[in-house]
Amino acid sequence: MAFSREELQAHPDFMMALRFLAEELRSVYDGNPRLARFLASHQRWLLSQAAFALYLEYDPAIPQTGLTTARLRDMITGVNAASRNTVLNFLDQLQSYRFIRVADDPNKRPRRFEATEVCENAMFHWVTANLASLDHVDGGSRARVLLARPELFRLVQPRVARRAIDDSHWREPPRRVAMFLWTEAGGLVMDELVRRIIAPITGADRYDLGRVDARAMAQQFMMSRTHLQRLLRKAVDEGCLQWHDERKKTHLWFSRDFLEEYIGWQAVKFALVDEAFDWACREASRDHPETRAPACAEG
Repeated sequence: MAFSREELQAHPDFMMALRFLAEELRSVYDGNPRLARFLASHQRWLLSQAAFALYLEYDPAIPQTGLTTARLRDMITGVNAASRNTVLNFLDQLQSYRFIRVADDPNKRPRRFEATEVCENAMFHWVTANLASLDHVDGGSRARVLLARPELFRLVQPRVARRAIDDSHWREPPRRVAMFLWTEAGGLVMDELVRRIIAPITGADRYDLGRVDARAMAQQFMMSRTHLQRLLRKAVDEGCLQWHDERKKTHLWFSRDFLEEYIGWQAVKFALVDEAFDWACREASRDHPETRAPACAEG
C-alpha cells in the first residue's frame, strides 16, 4: 500500500528521506553539472518530466505518440506551467546540449525527439533515488526491485510525470518554497540547504546549517554571487533563514516552519512516486504473472 501525502508529511523519518534525496541529487550534480543545473528550476523540472514521459510513451503502432514540440506544448501550456515560447526554447536547448536528438528523418513533420543515453541514465537515477528515499521511511525494497526489474521504469516515470503536472499542489509550490524553486539554480541551493540540516537546537524553532560561504556556493553552482546573495537576503526577510551573525553573515539557521512547508510540498511528489511504483508493480504482475517479484508488493 502506497503512502498518502498526509502519512508522509507526518512521518518522523520523512525528513531523513529528504536529506538522503538531497545528497543523491548533489552526487548527480557533481557527476554532470550542466545537466543538473539546466534542470534546477521547478519549471524545468515540469518540462523535463513531461518531455521524458512523452518520449517513453511512444508507440510506433499508435499515430501521434512520442515527444514532439506540439505534444509537449499542449501538455505544458494546458496547465499554464510555461508559455509556448518557453517550451520551444527548452527543446532547442535540450538539442544543443545533446540531451535529446531527432528520432526520425529530420525532414519529416512533425519531428519526433528521443532522449540520449545521458538523459535516460539521469532520469532512471532520479526515479531510483526517489524510491530509495521512500525506502528510508519504511525500510522497503522499492529501489532494489526497480534495479532488478528496470522495465518498471517505463511505467513509473510517465505516471509520476502526468500526475505531478496535473496536481496543482505540486505544480504550484508554496510561496516561500517557490521563491527558491522558480529561480535559476534555486533548486540546487535548496537541496544544499536541506542536506545540511541537522537536529534542531533544544527549545528552538530552527536548524543549524553551519557555515555558508555564498561566494563558494555561487561558484560551485555556476551562478551569479549577486543572484545568490539576493536570494538568501530575500529568504531571511521572509523568515525562511536567519544569520547567526547579521554583520558577518557566515552561519545560517533554517526555520522550522519553512522546513514544514517544504516537507508538506515534497510529500505531494513522494506520494505520487509511491503510488506510481505500486501501480506499476501490479500492472507488470498482471501482464506477466510468472515474473512477479514478491518484494515489489513490499515496497
